[in-house]
Amino acid sequence: MPLFTNKFSPKKTPLRKASISLANKDLSPKRIERELGPDVGPIRLRLGDQEATFDNGIWIPESGKVGGTFKENEKLKKEVRRLEEENNLLKLKLELLIDMATVAAAETQLQNRKINNNPKQKSYKNRIAT
Repeated sequence: MPLFTNKFSPKKTPLRKASISLANKDLSPKRIERELGPDVGPIRLRLGDQEATFDNGIWIPESGKVGGTFKENEKLKKEVRRLEEENNLLKLKLELLIDMATVAAAETQLQNRKINNNPKQKSYKNRIAT
């Protein structure tokens, strides 16, 4: 028996024996892929009367008061996005109409100046007026 032993050193754990039930099972790669593959399906959680599904990084409640509120909020968010897009389109159309009206007003003023500065047009107007 050694004199200086550490009383608090942990003992080594024994190795586990292979389970007999695993030896009888079919562990082919196709079966493992089928059981543990990427097509697991949606992750569902149930806590009491509340159910939730994990989808695209978000827990989506499916039942209870929270589920109804969540669905209503999602509908309202979609409606807000649609209205914002419609509002942006209407703003763009308004700006385009204002630009077109400005161009039309500028062309009208330019034509009026040309008519007023042309002496032939003045004499024609004077003949008609007298």
